[in-house]
Amino acid sequence: MHLRHRRARLMAFASLGLLPLALLSACSGGSQAATAAEAVATPVYTSDADAPPNNAVLSVASTALGKVVVDDQGFTLYMYSHDTSSPPRATCDGECALTWEPVSAQDGSVTVQGVGQGLVGEVTRSDGTKQMTLGGQPLYRYAPDQRPGDTTGQGQGGLWFAVGPDGKKAAATS
Repeated sequence: MHLRHRRARLMAFASLGLLPLALLSACSGGSQAATAAEAVATPVYTSDADAPPNNAVLSVASTALGKVVVDDQGFTLYMYSHDTSSPPRATCDGECALTWEPVSAQDGSVTVQGVGQGLVGEVTRSDGTKQMTLGGQPLYRYAPDQRPGDTTGQGQGGLWFAVGPDGKKAAATS
């Protein structure tokens, strides 16, 4: 499902007053873990110089959580505690993926700034689509984050955490 359709569906939930219910169901591990595809992460991305013009971008931004990985629009990327990095496995499917949007790896290339190129890979999701990984950890964007730099997904349900440049949970700055 395209990002635009996911956001439209999320807004429909909000207009019906069902957003809290949708967010709650999106944060549970439940049956999602049982239906997830498992795949070996393979770095499939080229160097910055070889990347095509429409490639994905991962960069690093400083926030109250410390340095976090952001997408090409500056939105914070997150990891899910129910996913695994070795081997990579994405478990957020269905309603969960409406709120926690998987970062697509369909283009096969990514430009990195402040993130190790060798950490970038992909995992095949249960629906056959490719999701970007960092350090083997599948990456997600939190739909309710409204502005670049928002980190409102941090700690949601005790399961979701912003991703640091090393592919692990971002460490809070002191």
